[in-house]
Amino acid sequence: MMTLHFTPSQQQAIEADFAGSIAIVGPSRSGKTVALHARIERYRALEGSPYLAASHPRELVTLALAALDAAGLSVRITDEIEARRAFERCAQTLLALDWPDIVAGEVDPEVAALRTPQRFLDSAYRLIRKLRDGAIDPRTFIERSLAGATEFYAKPPNFAHAELIWATKDAHRDSLDVSPEELQRQYRREVDLAKIIHRLYEGFVACTASGGALAPSDVIALALDRLRADPAIARTVRKRFAHVFVDEMQEATPAQRALLDAIYGAAAKSLTLCGDPRRATSRFRGARPEVAFAGIERTIELEDRCDLPPLVCLHRAKTQAQEASFLAQRIREEIDRGIPPGEIAVLFRSSADVDIYLEALLELDIPSATGGDVNLFADRRALDAIALLWNVWDPFRHQWLLRTLAGKAMALSDASVAALCADPPDPQTALFTIEEEPAPTARTSRWNPKRDLRLGWNVLRGDADGSLNAIALERVLRFRRLREGWVESMTTLAFPAFVRKVWSEGLAREGSDGSARALAQQHLLRTLLDRMISMHRAQPGATLGDLLEDVAQRSEIDGESCAVCDDPAFVRLLSVDEARGRTFAFVAIPDARAGSFPRWYVPDALMWSPHLGMIPRENVGDARAARTAKFSYYLYRSKARDAYNLQERQAFDYARSRARGTLLVTAWGSPTRGVSAPEFLEELQKQR
Repeated sequence: MMTLHFTPSQQQAIEADFAGSIAIVGPSRSGKTVALHARIERYRALEGSPYLAASHPRELVTLALAALDAAGLSVRITDEIEARRAFERCAQTLLALDWPDIVAGEVDPEVAALRTPQRFLDSAYRLIRKLRDGAIDPRTFIERSLAGATEFYAKPPNFAHAELIWATKDAHRDSLDVSPEELQRQYRREVDLAKIIHRLYEGFVACTASGGALAPSDVIALALDRLRADPAIARTVRKRFAHVFVDEMQEATPAQRALLDAIYGAAAKSLTLCGDPRRATSRFRGARPEVAFAGIERTIELEDRCDLPPLVCLHRAKTQAQEASFLAQRIREEIDRGIPPGEIAVLFRSSADVDIYLEALLELDIPSATGGDVNLFADRRALDAIALLWNVWDPFRHQWLLRTLAGKAMALSDASVAALCADPPDPQTALFTIEEEPAPTARTSRWNPKRDLRLGWNVLRGDADGSLNAIALERVLRFRRLREGWVESMTTLAFPAFVRKVWSEGLAREGSDGSARALAQQHLLRTLLDRMISMHRAQPGATLGDLLEDVAQRSEIDGESCAVCDDPAFVRLLSVDEARGRTFAFVAIPDARAGSFPRWYVPDALMWSPHLGMIPRENVGDARAARTAKFSYYLYRSKARDAYNLQERQAFDYARSRARGTLLVTAWGSPTRGVSAPEFLEELQKQR
């Protein structure tokens, strides 16, 4: 049994009184989480009262659900993708230009760039989501927007100031050349834009007020409304959770902190908050550490541990392929030295596009899996599995059927696929014609609707079997027999058993038995099946086709994620946010170059400030400049790019702190001058 030795500051944090609020803060690897867990054990032994232990502020949604349950409101947690779809449904009247304000001419829809409605709705949704996370309701939003616009345009800044001109890129300096008439025009457009966003925000809040399937931030916002309306709900929640322990509190949004205040009082009694206020890595997604730790009665700061710093290795390759190969070879060497794969992590700022590094590891027979903000449904192996299910449900969705025909299981040549897509060489004349289909004529159009069914019929009925060679024909016949069994199993087996049967019989195994590729494929299919089972349970009454349509849409949009592999036999490729609370014997940070880690700062099309109100990026109408003058001024005054780069630097420092033994930082290509974004690898090399 391992014995833990606590520092005096850790012991002080553990033994602090549970009657008030306490914050345990300190740098990375100072022992905050260890002290927090020991404090939870002490609370359990001394108090015995019910409590909530949250490893991240997002788990505070449990308190919100308890509050809504006490209010008699039934709510089901959904994800951001479903929430965005609900928002788009609420916005349909705007897209139809059917609002009374628009019809009466009181609001000019041109300000919202409705010529590209999807792009506008995406920007509007991101803004509304940040407003909800910031605990800013629609009324506060419109009041501050109108007041900020009036104050800014009544006394505009000096757009000819030398520092402002120097800080603005050459391509956008024309936005500063504005006349009083142009400023007045931009003011009217901005007011109209604020009214449109306000109307969308109000409609979205009304849609979520009745409960149903809501995103976590909507659940918290709804719970705040109910708690403010009925204080008795807070007493009910406090009986259920007498004390709350929260780790990584620096990533909390104002709405999450407001929820704690609404339940436990303005002084936030009965709380233990843990984190590092100086190392928030999601400020631009709504985290406000200065708000999260405000008002705490007692703060205990842990000192730096005296652990030896990790051995740092740096490498820059000419191409990304060479970098990935070097990284995989180095990890192979570490495993051969005896480091378990589960003690090795490859950390990225975002794990959304890291296939080249995953392939390099699998090529050296190293079991590996990605986790974090990677889209599970867009993975090549997942798409092959999804295609088989489409083949069962609708074989005339030819993009999926073609994927199966050309995949590893069937591996038909281009010539065989072309034969299946063509008319049979000697088609039999049909005795009868289906009513919905036009009878063939001598001048049948090239775009005959039958062309949309040809591939499916050739595969299912065998009309083109005579055009296939022996090997291709054997594979098509086998697929045809398997599909007949799958169609029958779809109605006789439970959903998980049906999916396993289709995948086990129709998918080709990658690699030999026990190889890294085979293990990685099996892990991904298990993860995919778990996701699809949870989606199937959340949609009672939905058909397989409904589920597959949902999956197909998710494979093409942002916002999806993949759970972290917990198998110690796997090397994990993670985003920095998913590495929180974890340390590893060997950590690699590849692609540490400007534009990747750190990412480029790309301001959103719609920004908002409590003091300045709406800050639209794009200018419309009769403007000469593409950007608004207010947007250029705001970027200069707020130093947004510098703040963003500081956040990225903190994320990089946190990734480095995850290494206990060896840290490898790599990049590829020629470094930039580090003007728009820093070059972390170059900075480390200069520090040597």
